[in-house]
Amino acid sequence: MKPIQGVRVLDLSRMVAGGVAGMLLADFGAEVVKVEQPAVGDPLRQWTTDGDALWWKVYARNKRFVTLDVKSLRGQEILRTLVPHFDVLVESFVPGTLERIGFSWDLLHQLHPGLILLRISGWGQTGPASRRPGFGTLVEAASGFAAMNGEADGPPIVPSFPLADTIAGVYAANATMMALYHRDHQHGMGQCIDLALFDSLFSLLGPLPAEYAAHGRVRSREGSRSRNSSPRGCYRTRDGRWVAVSGSTPAMAERFLRAYRLDQMLCDPKFATNEARVKHAAELDAAIASAIADRTLEENLAIIDATALTAVAVQTIADIERDPHWRERQLTIDVPADGATVRMHNVVPRFSQTPGAIEWAGGALGRDNDAFYRTELGLTCDDVQRLSADAII
Repeated sequence: MKPIQGVRVLDLSRMVAGGVAGMLLADFGAEVVKVEQPAVGDPLRQWTTDGDALWWKVYARNKRFVTLDVKSLRGQEILRTLVPHFDVLVESFVPGTLERIGFSWDLLHQLHPGLILLRISGWGQTGPASRRPGFGTLVEAASGFAAMNGEADGPPIVPSFPLADTIAGVYAANATMMALYHRDHQHGMGQCIDLALFDSLFSLLGPLPAEYAAHGRVRSREGSRSRNSSPRGCYRTRDGRWVAVSGSTPAMAERFLRAYRLDQMLCDPKFATNEARVKHAAELDAAIASAIADRTLEENLAIIDATALTAVAVQTIADIERDPHWRERQLTIDVPADGATVRMHNVVPRFSQTPGAIEWAGGALGRDNDAFYRTELGLTCDDVQRLSADAII
């Protein structure tokens, strides 16, 4: 048994946030039925690498795949029939769309009082900006993240992967489980979850609102430096590799300086305390950059390992795949897909008694239509064929 085996999720969402949420639930045993527009499918299928839809294969793993035109009257009738058979309904339409096609929360609650409705959007279900397009890149820019990300003399930087979406997906899976626990173990009812990408990312940016309210301070871009501790950053080695250093505690910062024979700096009031080192981080960085640049990566790692410093080589995926630590922990796994295999990250986190598992990668559009509709609605093969011919499924 997996920990949430028996939970049923009907997923109308598109793209990454809903995909991640569904993947996490499916990894641990939930039956996640992915509903897509006939002939079109989730746009995530179009995120390809050399023609290979790897994003889809990873984020749609362990799910079932059906099609349904929920904007058609017949499709809406089918959806109303399906809702009472599921614990969770997930959607990521622009706020107001679900109501416009006849599925307000009040109606859904009447259809299924125990239903958990997970609503994922860019800016939230309420407020004057709620219906603004809400892609993760826009959220990363508007949330304060981009403004504090990048070099001091460079432009704001948004990440090259869907950070806001993936964070929201993790929040979404967590929120779903809390709502199910409340329903099933505290004699509660179903409820609606309003999960915004903006809220999710903003909540992880630390004490930005506290700093602004208390001191009027607005975070600026500082590259890899930290306002909390120093040294901190990435430094180039003599052979063109990089080492990341974190002096997050005074003891580790002092140990680092001694290991690199920079301990004389600790006698200087500018570097004697954590507060002083943060204030004079540029000078400290210059000394550390010079010390690391005098050595190859291998020579730097020898010092780091011998003195147990809080520093590490900056690694690519090629480095990670070769690392014996991650090989032993099976960080990645090869999953069957279309007669071959696709490598993807393993299930996170790891349970000792009820571990999750990856059974299959993301599959073809409408692959499970026949079995699903015959089981859920009692349709015949001819019924399914007619619905397909009419572009309802």
